[in-house]
Amino acid sequence: MPPGGGGCDHGYGDPATSHGDRDEEDPSRSSHPPPLPLLPGLAVIPLASEKEEKKKLKHVRQEEEVPAATFPEDALMEILSRVPCRSVCRFKCVSKEWLPLCSYSHTRKKSPQAMSGFFYKDHGLRFHNLSGKGPPMVDPDLSFLRGSYKHFSVTQCRTSLLLCKCWKVPYPKQLGWNSLPKGKTEQFFEWPEAEEFDYVVCNPATQQWTLLPPIELPDHLPLFRPGKYFLGFDAAIPSRFVVFVPLNSSQIYGLSADMVYSSDTGGWTFTRRNDFSTYPISYLESTFLNNTMHFPTRYSVIVTVDMERKYWRKIKMPRGMTNEYGDVSIGKSQGRLFAWHIKDQGDYQLSIWVLENYDSGEWTLKCTVSCSKLFGRDCRKYYESYSMFAIHPECNLIFLTDNKEKTLSYDMDNQEVHIICATGDFLEGLPYTPSFVEWTSDGH
Repeated sequence: MPPGGGGCDHGYGDPATSHGDRDEEDPSRSSHPPPLPLLPGLAVIPLASEKEEKKKLKHVRQEEEVPAATFPEDALMEILSRVPCRSVCRFKCVSKEWLPLCSYSHTRKKSPQAMSGFFYKDHGLRFHNLSGKGPPMVDPDLSFLRGSYKHFSVTQCRTSLLLCKCWKVPYPKQLGWNSLPKGKTEQFFEWPEAEEFDYVVCNPATQQWTLLPPIELPDHLPLFRPGKYFLGFDAAIPSRFVVFVPLNSSQIYGLSADMVYSSDTGGWTFTRRNDFSTYPISYLESTFLNNTMHFPTRYSVIVTVDMERKYWRKIKMPRGMTNEYGDVSIGKSQGRLFAWHIKDQGDYQLSIWVLENYDSGEWTLKCTVSCSKLFGRDCRKYYESYSMFAIHPECNLIFLTDNKEKTLSYDMDNQEVHIICATGDFLEGLPYTPSFVEWTSDGH
């Protein structure tokens, strides 16, 4: 019910009566015919005069515009705060009274958030709604960065935040020939600052962003250099994030040393370990769960790094799952770690495992399914390469692509298949869940 949406029944007043001597006139001389006999269950209500009818109709309209009873605003906001964000956004169209209520940041911050779609690259950054309908949930152009940077590249999306490389020149040299304007070649451009860029963490929903300070290595580590940046964010603690950067050298490759940025402190901390240098991590992916970064390695183990205690450990991958070629992927859903692998032969069977116990390293096989059957064919077409690129953070729903024309979702509980895209316009992306909680650290 809209604010102030209480209603009441409106009836007509008593019939108009005659006045003066006409009450005593002979009915035979009256201008009104005698009343007809009533049928069972019916009543006859005499019509009021046209002037009185207009007056009453005006009074009814006034009562509708200014309801006699109103719904408490505090109670309504509490109800709206328990409604998913996408629904709250739609409720803005109910009435003028609903628009400010559904726009309050307090309401949006408390609203339970659900995965809304994917960021993906197609001649720039794009956003694909999970429903497949309507405008993008957020602005994929990230216009709030345009005042400070001419070009950016999204390297990671961690639930609700984006990690971006940002340049102050429009066409950075290191992005290659495809980034140049049509009809131009690289030799006609001068790049005085082309190799200089910043790392920025931003929230597309609140349009907040934070510039990460440069990493300053200790003086006694001249041979080390920063590796890939890994963003860590937990929706349970939406006001903070971390960035993990392994340090590499020509002599040691792996998780032997690292730098960790925390939004709580706004600075980097250095840690060095010697016992994990033999486990080179995959630079393709990581998963942040329970304040711990998880990295798959090519030695059939997953290396974990606790961001607070700086505790390192390893977990064996599920039995029979090898990662010699780096084709094992990991992700999180419903607060648990998942691992999956597609056997590149036969019907291209996908197996998905869930880690039941961290201490014992016990895995449970969650699902096995034929990718060929999911995509509706007996064999893989030319240039197709099946891959599972995401798992829904809140339910047993996975997302797969043939990397050529079709993308679909598969429900592991009821075995339902839903075609997301069949034209090749959207093949895979980074899953995104909006968060409207503002950071407590210094942001822009």
